[in-house]
Amino acid sequence: MFGLLRLTRSSLPTFTRTYATAARPVTLDTLSPAVGSLHNEHRVGRGQGSGRGGTSGKGHKGQKARAGNGKPKAGFEGGQTPLTRRFPKRGFVNPTAKTYAPLNLDRIQHWIDTGRLTSSPESPITARELLLSGCVHNVYDGVKILGDGVEHLKTPIHLVVSRASQSAIDAIEKLGGSVVCQYYNTLALRDLIHGRTDRKSALPVRKADILWYSDPKNRGYLVEIGKEVDAANATTQESTSEQTQ
Repeated sequence: MFGLLRLTRSSLPTFTRTYATAARPVTLDTLSPAVGSLHNEHRVGRGQGSGRGGTSGKGHKGQKARAGNGKPKAGFEGGQTPLTRRFPKRGFVNPTAKTYAPLNLDRIQHWIDTGRLTSSPESPITARELLLSGCVHNVYDGVKILGDGVEHLKTPIHLVVSRASQSAIDAIEKLGGSVVCQYYNTLALRDLIHGRTDRKSALPVRKADILWYSDPKNRGYLVEIGKEVDAANATTQESTSEQTQ
């Protein structure tokens, strides 16, 4: 065919790897392909001497020899009901489920004894301090304090975490510590871990979360927010009544 340029190994340009220097910085005109990254294109169907002539390496007929999508999708069994549909299904995947990183009291006490954690009412321990100190290796959807190892807890600690068991709350408060359970969505938890304070944390929207974090028994942070709202409403009502009188 006229105008057809057949590339051979000898006709391909050769490239030498060069490195950027102060005298020759990296620019568009100094970029070049890496050595060995260019190969000749396989020309199929051009005679038996090439090894890919005739059927072009696809064999004789059949589904896999056709042009286009010659390979069916994974799990296709020729038209019969596939295995994934023949077996019955049990259970479901909860789309709102959360995975919390469990943390026991004895591990917290060990981290305090080794000087890797400190807490006070002004600067409580959060998921950020637990992750940076190595007390937990992944925060997942939050940290949950459990009551195992309560006999080893000797220091009053102050925590702000996502969840806490009732036994852990009782053990911590018995020594003069405090626990506050605060809701974190994905963005709020990421901001906490990265130390960002320029964005306001979102409030829970699911009814189950609102009820859980509003329960004083769970030491939810919405209890204090509710008290502040009630106090503000009472002040507003008093000022309104004084103005009307």
